[in-house]
Amino acid sequence: MRVHGVPLRHTALMWPFLYYAGDRLSTAELTAARLDGDLVEIGEAFMPADAVETRELRAGALRALAGETVALTRLSAAWVHGAVPEPPVRHCVQRRTDRRIATVIDARLDYRDLRLPPADIMTISGVAVTTPVRTLVDLVRDLVGRTDGDPSAVEAMCAWQPGLAVAAVAWLERSGPVHFKRPALAYLRGRARDQEEVTR
Repeated sequence: MRVHGVPLRHTALMWPFLYYAGDRLSTAELTAARLDGDLVEIGEAFMPADAVETRELRAGALRALAGETVALTRLSAAWVHGAVPEPPVRHCVQRRTDRRIATVIDARLDYRDLRLPPADIMTISGVAVTTPVRTLVDLVRDLVGRTDGDPSAVEAMCAWQPGLAVAAVAWLERSGPVHFKRPALAYLRGRARDQEEVTR
């Protein structure tokens, strides 16, 4: 497969099967390859249309956007893990470094400045992402404590990994003070009971 004479398989890649605008091909060239059916968009990158979309590719596609000081959280983490089919319009990130971030955060990011504990972070394709348990906890806390919570994302996370609600209850029970802990625990205990009844 070639775009303007450049074989796509030989372009420089930041991660296997991922193509970034401005690497050796411009946005226009990559868009043309997408229109030809050779590439599909994934996050902030492109991948071959016949490649299997994995969590490694989804995370790698956000590497340049996330950088090294934040972790992907909430809906963005749920998408990377594969629980939800589409990424959010603005990616959810949270600080993972000890020092506060002084630079301007990209407008494509929904940034939270509270530092994430290392135990709640995993690395996928060089990108920091909240663990599935922490991702579910955050989504449930948003659901019970804010007006913009996403019930479909919570449902998708619980369906994606049976037993996740039980693990999220345990996380909240041993955690210190966090926003909306009590209603989140009540919600998750109900979901955990539902999951246990289904598996009986």
